[in-house]
Amino acid sequence: MELPWGFEFEESVFEEGGRGRKDPSSLPPAYSARRCEPQWFCEETNFEDAAETINVKKFRGDLAYKQQEFKKALCEYSSCHVLLPPSNAAMRRDVEESQARCLAHLGRHKEALEIAQMLRNGATNTDHVTTILGLQLTVYRTMGHTERMIECLQQLVSLHPFHSGYWKLLAEAYLSLSPFPLPSLASECDLPQRNSSAVLSEPLSNGAGFQRCKKHTWRKDFSLRLPSETNGSFVSGEESQRAEGRITDLEKLESQHTEKSVTFGTTGREEIWMYACASFVRARLLLQLLQLHQCSFALENNLKAQQEIEDKVASFGLRRDVLFLVTEVMGEDLTPEKLKEDSQGEVKCIGASALASLMTAATAGFERKWFQKLRGQLCCFDCCT
Repeated sequence: MELPWGFEFEESVFEEGGRGRKDPSSLPPAYSARRCEPQWFCEETNFEDAAETINVKKFRGDLAYKQQEFKKALCEYSSCHVLLPPSNAAMRRDVEESQARCLAHLGRHKEALEIAQMLRNGATNTDHVTTILGLQLTVYRTMGHTERMIECLQQLVSLHPFHSGYWKLLAEAYLSLSPFPLPSLASECDLPQRNSSAVLSEPLSNGAGFQRCKKHTWRKDFSLRLPSETNGSFVSGEESQRAEGRITDLEKLESQHTEKSVTFGTTGREEIWMYACASFVRARLLLQLLQLHQCSFALENNLKAQQEIEDKVASFGLRRDVLFLVTEVMGEDLTPEKLKEDSQGEVKCIGASALASLMTAATAGFERKWFQKLRGQLCCFDCCT
C-alpha cells in the first residue's frame, strides 16, 4: 500500500547501524539546568557574557522597582540601557519604559513624558501603543492629571473595547473628576425593591422588562443635564450652568486638547456621573462574561471586582428601569461572536503616523460613540414617562 506524501521512509533508517543511529560519542552532553538561588543576581558577580550582565542589571532594576526604590532602579536600568546593542529593539523599549516609570515616581514627569513620546513615535503595532498608553497613564496618575488619565483610558478602551479592567479604571477616573455625594435622588419609598446586582445580572435583550414609573423621570433620579446637539456635535452645558449660578470647579481644570467633542472642564457633573455609571455597568457585564471561563484565584478576583462595581452603581441610587436601560445599551454589542473575534484578534501592524491619527480620532469621538445612544435613549425615556 502506497503511503501518502510525506510518510515515506527508507528501510536503512531502521536497520541496525543505519544512518538513523548515531554514535553515542558524537552526541552533545546531557543538558543540565541551571539552578539559581532567590535573588542570585544581587550578588557582586563578574560575567564574561555581555548578555548575562545585561540581564542581571535588568533583574536588579526590576527588584528595586518592586521594592519602590525608584532611584536605585533607575540607576540599574540606565546601566543596562548603555550596554544594550541597537539590534535588541524589544529589550531597549522595555528598559526605556522602565526608566520612564521610575522618573515618574521620582517626580521627573517631563523626562518621563519625553521618553513616552519617543516610544510612541517609534510604535509600529497596537501592542506597542497599548504599552505606551499604560505608561502615560502611570505618569499622569503620579501628576494627578485626571483629564489626561481619562484620555489615555479612552484610547485603551478604543483599542480593547472588551477589556473590563480599562472600563473600570475609566469609570473611576470619571468619578474622580466630580465625586459624590450626588444631588437629590429618588426617595427610599420610590426606589425599587431589587438591588443593582439583580438588574445587572438580567439578560441584555429583554426590552419588554421596563417598568416605567410615572412619578419620577431619569432627570430627577439621575439629575442629568444633557447638553444640546448642534450639527452633530455636543455643545457644552456651560451656559445653562451659569444661568443657574452653579459653575462647577471642573471649569478650572486645564484642557489642552480642544479637538475633544466634550471638554471635561465645562462638562456638567451629572453628565460625568452618567459616563461613570455607564462605564461601571459595561465593566460589570464584561466581568460576568469572563466569569463563565474562570476558576480559582482568577474567579475570586473577578467576583471581588464585581462586588466593588455593584457597590459603586448602588451609590448612584438609580431606579431599576433606568439602570436596566443603561445595562441594555452598554451591553448591546456583547455577543459571543464579537467576543470570539476579539479574543482571536491579531496584533495589527501599522505606521506611526497612522497610529497617531487613529488614537486622536478615538479620543475626539469617544463620548459620541459610546454614550450618545444612551443619552438619546434616556431623553426618549424621559419623554415617555
